[in-house]
Amino acid sequence: MTTVLLVDDQALLRMGFRLVIESEPDLEVVGEASDGRVALDQVAALRPDVVLMDVRMPGMDGIEATRRLALEHPSSRVLVLTTFDVDEYAFAALRSGASGFLLKTARPEELVEAIRTVASGTSVVAPRVLRRMLDLFAPHLPTGTGGAGDGLDPRLMALSPRETDVLRCMAEGLSNAEIAERLVVSSTTVKTHVGNVLAKLDVRDRVQAVIAAYEYGLVERGGEAWSPGRR
Repeated sequence: MTTVLLVDDQALLRMGFRLVIESEPDLEVVGEASDGRVALDQVAALRPDVVLMDVRMPGMDGIEATRRLALEHPSSRVLVLTTFDVDEYAFAALRSGASGFLLKTARPEELVEAIRTVASGTSVVAPRVLRRMLDLFAPHLPTGTGGAGDGLDPRLMALSPRETDVLRCMAEGLSNAEIAERLVVSSTTVKTHVGNVLAKLDVRDRVQAVIAAYEYGLVERGGEAWSPGRR
């Protein structure tokens, strides 16, 4: 059973989400919160698998709550609710550790599938939407220590040339199958490389890997990636 915490300052929306979620035999709503601070208390007490998080709330907003949850309760994954597919609030929540975002206009079946996907450890962001968000907000991202060209970030230096190639493809929004076709390797090999990239960048999913790539200077706006030997 996948447990879910609903966080939204609008009671009617929480009620609607509850009705949709609890119609599924494998999903259970274990609690609700109307702001980020209450959400933190609820997560500490209930340990939900997934937190369905609105980002625009009075008091502690969903961005700060997501940041705190990622640090204090990493086993509870956050799925952000947003109004627009390219939204600065949703992007800030992704940078803070959310595993994906979903439009509030999503169909009921999309909501329950997104919850299941996040609970399984996979991110819920269309790769090309993430790329569009990154290109839009990249000028405002901090860069990693020393920059890519200096090669000072140990996470950068830990990547092999092939892993850097895979990260470049991830930043372009390619799926594992598309990466395998481009690099002429098997999907199993790509999956292994993706796992290595996540481990070496110390992130938990593809969304966080691509965001980290921009912040560390591994990938520049437009998708060009630093690789060993490039200066």
